[in-house]
Amino acid sequence: MLSEQDVTEEQIQKWADEAEAGYDVEMLKRRGRGRPGRGSAPMQVIAVRLTTEEIAALDAVAAGEHISRSEAIRRAIASMAA
Repeated sequence: MLSEQDVTEEQIQKWADEAEAGYDVEMLKRRGRGRPGRGSAPMQVIAVRLTTEEIAALDAVAAGEHISRSEAIRRAIASMAA
């Protein structure tokens, strides 16, 4: 009996036939794995170390505005840059 990890010869042949026929690159780009982008430029993830108090303040702002932590940080940066 096959488990979820087992791959049949039929499946391998199907994948090989699909690869040989070629892939529609534009369709593959549209599939979109992960989080959606915020514009046309690539995004970067930046790690920031915060104290417990800073995290509590950030969470309070985010909850009050009904936004994510990340959005609260982006808005704070935008307000400082303005």
